[in-house]
Amino acid sequence: MSNMGIRDARRPPADALLQDIADYVLSGEATSEEARNTAFYCLLDTLACGMMALKFPACVKLLGPVVAGAEMPTGARVPGTHYRLDPVQAAFNIGAMVRWLDFNDTWLAAEWGHPSDNLGGILAVADYLSLKNIAAGQDPLNVADVLDAMIRAHEIQGVLALKNSFNRVGLDHVLLVRIASSAVVTGMLGGNREQVINAVSNAWIDGGALRTYRHAPNTGSRKSWAAGDATSRAVRHALIALTGEMGYPSALSADHWGFQDVLFGGNEVIAERPFGCYVMENVLFKISFPAEFHAQTAVEAALSLHGQVKDRLDEIDKVIIETQEAGMRIIDKTGPLDNPADRDHCIQYMTAVPLIFGRLNAGDYEDDVAADSRIDALRDKMQVTENRRFTADYHDPDKRAIGNSVQVFFHDGSRTDRIVVNYPIGHRRRRSEGIPLLLEKFNNAVTDHFPAARKDAILAACASRSTLETTPVNAFMDLWTEQEMS
Repeated sequence: MSNMGIRDARRPPADALLQDIADYVLSGEATSEEARNTAFYCLLDTLACGMMALKFPACVKLLGPVVAGAEMPTGARVPGTHYRLDPVQAAFNIGAMVRWLDFNDTWLAAEWGHPSDNLGGILAVADYLSLKNIAAGQDPLNVADVLDAMIRAHEIQGVLALKNSFNRVGLDHVLLVRIASSAVVTGMLGGNREQVINAVSNAWIDGGALRTYRHAPNTGSRKSWAAGDATSRAVRHALIALTGEMGYPSALSADHWGFQDVLFGGNEVIAERPFGCYVMENVLFKISFPAEFHAQTAVEAALSLHGQVKDRLDEIDKVIIETQEAGMRIIDKTGPLDNPADRDHCIQYMTAVPLIFGRLNAGDYEDDVAADSRIDALRDKMQVTENRRFTADYHDPDKRAIGNSVQVFFHDGSRTDRIVVNYPIGHRRRRSEGIPLLLEKFNNAVTDHFPAARKDAILAACASRSTLETTPVNAFMDLWTEQEMS
């Protein structure tokens, strides 16, 4: 009788990566002064993105309880709104808000993504725990705990992105939000090592969302709420693990049935470097433009050319854009663009708008601006090519550049200079230049959303890291919460 198909049913030790993640969450070092300072700015920037998103009905319609009336009087708060929700749904709300405009921080490697997407789960759980502790006569969490959790979530997501390209097998980067948030939130909730491993194993077993909603011909608004979905799913995994529900030790490595064989072409998911503070220290901020990050420097180059071309649009023969291989693969797009999500992932559109108007903001992706015939006319004259140096510098861990160049050619044979920008304003190499602009972005977002007295209170609380770190999370969230609508 053949033994073919018979498998050893003994449960193996947990995959090494699951153990490494759990050990890092519960006892790993994440205390770099640079990382904590960057996390402070990251918190402000991420909340600013959420406040700006509340101006867009397409985002607002997705917020609130999963069904009308399913709110909790003592639930976690959703900043900028009156909602009080269970932490799973609050995580979805916060995650969707901060990602909606494609304006929060970015990490670029073999995989890319937006590590501050994890704030959805982190902030919802921090507020939930703080309110729960107070009701039980215990101390709430402080914002310092939120910054620590952000550093750890950034690190898990970013380190796993360094060498593992999920996009090449058609999976979306929000997979890593679910993994990082599951680990960190389980730790925040008091989970032990086994429970963190169990939660993360279940997060891997979920598989991954298909990237088709980020690419032509299916580009759509799910890319703006997918991270909210991922971080909320992570909170659910954490809460399940805390009940003592089992995990799956070889979720990654099981022969034939594990994540690696089923969804990753048999390749091993690896952590290229030990978990520490590397990702938060090197994270990229989107400060000037709500645009897919591979195009940030193209937008900056185009803006510098606006004065030379704005009065000669009819004379343009062609526009040459040089970008990295990753930019070619995900945002080089011709043909009709049907919605804002389509437009903010098109390097030609993101270059045309600043050439024509001398600006690029979230409203420029809406239908009324896109209807200007000059935009598509200019897109039709654009040629996008890969510059191999840009690609090499993009992958160089000591540079992490995101280079683009733009040059405009006219019918009479004249041309503009070829404008090259290697590092965007939000890059670590341009921190001193970028942080004042990040704070301006934050101040403007708060001022635009809140009445003067509340705005002043928020800005005072966020005036320094030392002040903010000692603020109880519940008190911090009080500042961002609106009264119940009548």
